[in-house]
Amino acid sequence: MCWNRAVDWGVGRGWWARVAVAGGVLSVVVTVAIGALGPSVVVPRLPGPAWQPPYSLDARPDGHLVVGLEAAAVLLGALGLAAGLLALRRGWRPDPRLLLLAGCLAAVVLAFLPPSGSADHLNYAAYGRMVALGHDPYATGAVDLPGDPIADSVELPWREEPSVYGPVATAVQALASLVGGDSVRLTVFVLALFNAAAFVTTALLLHRHTRNDPARQARAALLWTANPLLIYQLLAGMHVDTLAVVFVVGALTIGGLGSRPPSTPPLLDETSSRLRAVGGRAGSRWVSGALLGLGIAVKANAGLVALGPAWLLRGSPKRLAIVAGSATVTVLVAYVLAGRHSLDQVLHASKSLSLATPWRLLQYGLQAVVGKGSAYRGWIQAGSLLLLAILAVTLSRVLLSRGLPISGTSPRGASSPETSSGVWASVVGPWGEREEAARVAVAVVAAWLVATPYALPWYDGLGFALLAMITATPLDGFMTARLAVLSLAYVPARQKLLPDDLQWLVTVWRGQVVPWLLLTLTAALVWWAVRAARRARTPRA
Repeated sequence: MCWNRAVDWGVGRGWWARVAVAGGVLSVVVTVAIGALGPSVVVPRLPGPAWQPPYSLDARPDGHLVVGLEAAAVLLGALGLAAGLLALRRGWRPDPRLLLLAGCLAAVVLAFLPPSGSADHLNYAAYGRMVALGHDPYATGAVDLPGDPIADSVELPWREEPSVYGPVATAVQALASLVGGDSVRLTVFVLALFNAAAFVTTALLLHRHTRNDPARQARAALLWTANPLLIYQLLAGMHVDTLAVVFVVGALTIGGLGSRPPSTPPLLDETSSRLRAVGGRAGSRWVSGALLGLGIAVKANAGLVALGPAWLLRGSPKRLAIVAGSATVTVLVAYVLAGRHSLDQVLHASKSLSLATPWRLLQYGLQAVVGKGSAYRGWIQAGSLLLLAILAVTLSRVLLSRGLPISGTSPRGASSPETSSGVWASVVGPWGEREEAARVAVAVVAAWLVATPYALPWYDGLGFALLAMITATPLDGFMTARLAVLSLAYVPARQKLLPDDLQWLVTVWRGQVVPWLLLTLTAALVWWAVRAARRARTPRA
């Protein structure tokens, strides 16, 4: 009987709960099957001794089959995630420990299977190889190392591209190369172990962050650890974004843990509790800043998260200076050690435009009216920055008003029992101060994901990790729909060997249909945010 309570998934409590479990499990099973089948249209071949991990059946599946399996994994995962979030709102209470265990098990299994979905891991291996051989990965492309077994595995159109990743990511890639040597297979496996470790560590941090509320723990696990779409993108796809996420989540959680004894009234001293929330003691403030810096030194977009701690510590220049200073020093040291070319590709990538974003529609429109002599990327970049600023401010206003303290008020002064025991009680607790920083970070990152001209589905992992730190909002549904559509747009992300009769997936679906779908979702988000902001009250600085 005790065992039955321990493993209760709550699937008997509602149809949506059953759909969530079935959809999530089937999605992960299909994702595992794609890797287990071995090299295919969606799984690049990994040269190296067959006895080395990762392992697969080498079944040589048909391209149509594996592309269909990818689409099935995404659709089932989206259904399972959406159903799970809805079931949680209706009272489903799965054991968060089981969700944590299931997600961590998936991470371990997929680390021993070849990555699928894209060929980015081959780029990672090549950049690490360049460092191991004494080359600068920020000024060297795979084409510059002819005959090298690792560099030769890099696929078009990336063979001439230097690294766009930060120095910390490059250091991990170099370490993997030192272990893997001439074997692409072993090098990729070591990278997969780092990736799985980062994913599991993030899961444990989120589990501990929400430890005082099992319902929040279950939601955090569903959004990150047991999220079938993230398992498909970040674990099976093995993208470096996972490494950036673990550092920024650590920065937002480690510094705030134990910042106030649980018995202390949450708003007894609102100002001092805010100042302790990110980096409570001096040592942990330095740690928080350093972790932020490490995240930025993996991928520059992780720096958006820093606006959360900056908002929270705005009332204390000294404490803010400690966090900001340690983050800045960490980033500077990393980039100085990486060399003078380490920022070149980051600046170049900021002007890129991916095929599936709504900004393509603007580009097509401008080219049709004015002419095709220009890509109009300067105009698009300016428009994206304007949208980012407007949406970040609007979402921040909305999220900071949903149950968070208003300056000069407290639950004791609430005008009705609903204020003190409803929305308010869902936020205030031992994690309440940290949630404010996380909400600002969610607002900024969500705005960036929507506004950026260059978006790929695995970028959304950062947004989901931050969502898992806060209470439920309508952003849960928007982010789920967005990731599902964007994931389907990149089925498959790898175009090499794609059958001719499936090329429409790139030219029509990804290039024409998906931009309109994402534009519709963006318009819906803006409409909701503007309406909600009109009713919102925000804390005064």
